[in-house]
Amino acid sequence: MNEVMENMNKLDSLLGEYATHNKDAIRLEEEQPDMRPSFFRDIDRIIYSLSYTRYIDKTQVFSNNDNDNISKRMTHVQMVSKIARTIGRALNLNEDLIEAIALGHDLGHVPFGHAGEAILNRISVEKTGRMFNHNVHSVRVLKDIESHGKGNNVTLQVLDGVLCHNGEFLEDQYYPVFKTKEQFLELYEKCYTDSTVLKTLRPMTLEGCVVRISDMIAYIGRDIEDAIRLGVLTLDEIPNNIIEVLGSTNREIINTIILDIIGHSLHQPYIKMSSSVYQAIKELKSFNYSHIYELANSKETLDDYEEMFRFLFDYYLKEIQNKNNESDIYQVFLGNMCDKYLINTSDEQKVIDYIAGMTDDYFQNQYKKKKGEIA
Repeated sequence: MNEVMENMNKLDSLLGEYATHNKDAIRLEEEQPDMRPSFFRDIDRIIYSLSYTRYIDKTQVFSNNDNDNISKRMTHVQMVSKIARTIGRALNLNEDLIEAIALGHDLGHVPFGHAGEAILNRISVEKTGRMFNHNVHSVRVLKDIESHGKGNNVTLQVLDGVLCHNGEFLEDQYYPVFKTKEQFLELYEKCYTDSTVLKTLRPMTLEGCVVRISDMIAYIGRDIEDAIRLGVLTLDEIPNNIIEVLGSTNREIINTIILDIIGHSLHQPYIKMSSSVYQAIKELKSFNYSHIYELANSKETLDDYEEMFRFLFDYYLKEIQNKNNESDIYQVFLGNMCDKYLINTSDEQKVIDYIAGMTDDYFQNQYKKKKGEIA
């Protein structure tokens, strides 16, 4: 067994100067170690979780289309993982930590992607006084919802990388910011009540910084390809000055950015890109917002989503208040949760947790079913 332990942990001795070592892993609750390195163990806990399974039917950008070649959330997280591990291996960082963060970073996404997230945030603020953001809820999923409400007790470094992953906030240079367990938990709680905190989040590890930039790399070109497949835009519409720097295909864009980051970050305590690549990415992100994301859903569709979310929230809350144990929210969700979760969670938050965890299809089917019961 000693030889097995040595084999499992030998990569730690090969890590670079600024990498995070498994021996430095911190868990919110102490537990007995096994032969697996700490972050390797976290990967297992994430990919075997129920929320990871539900990635397969959650929107990335485009909802309710019949094209099976359009990205789902599952596709995206796997691409983030692969891109981040490529950068991490080149920089001699901890690939297990990178993979755990990457695979877990979007567990808190709701039906219909960012459109659904914005709606559930409005409901959450109105009903609980607390904001809803998918990165924060991803931490909640891992910490307080998975394993029947006991949480998966993944490491602090993974939870922090998940919390701080948002690729929407582009920077030309990413520095890790060390945190203690207490500082992380304080920051996590502030995310529910202070809207300014989200834009100030910085990962505590260089591996977390790699995942953060990889989140953006994974979607910026792929979303263009998906939009072209659906006829939302054509390649000719992308400005030439962007194509000249990054390339015109997802493959070229990914390759250009990865090589640029590796070249500017090797043997450094930060993740950095050149000014020309940074500027081109910044312009491409702006282009994508105006030509893809703002057009992904019509006003009528967004109004329909709003009605669906609000109807289901009110419906399930009433079911809890009426203690209807035959209701789907009990049969599928609350009936499987431990006393710790049931006692410490408000009725409103229980409904938010249930809805946030739904796949697109389950959400729509529940709406049709419950709407039909009332009609």
